[in-house]
Amino acid sequence: MRPLDTRTLNGVWSTALLPLREDEGIDFRRLADTLDAVLGSGVHGVYTNGSAGEFHTLGEAEYDRLHDLVAERCTAAGTPFQLGAGHPSGQLSLDRIRRAAPLRPGAIQVVLPDWLPLTEDEALDALRRMAGAADGVPLVLYNPGCAKTQAGPALLARIAAEIPEVVGLKVPSVTVAEGLTDRFAVFVAGHTLASAHRAGAAGSYSNVACMSPAGAARWFAQMTADPAAALALEARIRAFLDAHITPLARAGYCDPALDKTLCAIGGWSGTGTRVRWPHRPVPEDRIPALRAAARRALPELLDDPLGPGTPPHM
Repeated sequence: MRPLDTRTLNGVWSTALLPLREDEGIDFRRLADTLDAVLGSGVHGVYTNGSAGEFHTLGEAEYDRLHDLVAERCTAAGTPFQLGAGHPSGQLSLDRIRRAAPLRPGAIQVVLPDWLPLTEDEALDALRRMAGAADGVPLVLYNPGCAKTQAGPALLARIAAEIPEVVGLKVPSVTVAEGLTDRFAVFVAGHTLASAHRAGAAGSYSNVACMSPAGAARWFAQMTADPAAALALEARIRAFLDAHITPLARAGYCDPALDKTLCAIGGWSGTGTRVRWPHRPVPEDRIPALRAAARRALPELLDDPLGPGTPPHM
């Protein structure tokens, strides 16, 4: 596909969550079904291997098979896609970038090497080498709040000045990139998008899309058509998450478990709640009550349920 740039990289992007079998292998049939549902939802693109995609657990053969599938389905549908090449090892990340580049995604998402925090000069050197490995495919720096090296305003300003291949950022808040929204497409957490969009954010790699890709896409359109209503919906999304998802985080469930829980709440996919060892999933028996609470709180966000009890594509 055509490379993305600061102008064309925007909107709501949906992650490729991993449906897992009992042996923790990826169920690629269910993954293909889920991708088909996402590609018909109206989201602006698909990405792989963020935190929700459990990138740190993938073997290299799984990584290649996942990317072949996503590239094939998205290309056939005419939907932009980004491939995540992150790995805690910088060396393995470079290998992943080199293997992702021939699939010609719109961008390659990268994380800074993760075992030890990097100095600013080390972070810049890492990104320069990653850009060289990407063979002309632009980079997006995936730097959420859980990243060990936090790219603050000073480092982001140096990246803006010195590494033109980086066209986008995933950051905890648009204020981290204040003054740089013309240089970068700044992406934020999905549930903050309406307010962040008013402050210059371009889009989100969206936890809201985990719950409802179509609903998240409708909400993004509302941010232009009726900003006040979009902000009011954001307040209710945040209230729902605070009441029902934050307690699960405090109980120790990891981010991928929470995102898969949101997907199960939405009922649009058969991904399931299982996550890879050593993390634990939110129990399936918690989902019906959470789903009912979401439909009471956010009826216009969620798609119509596809039937009582069992998600589709199982």
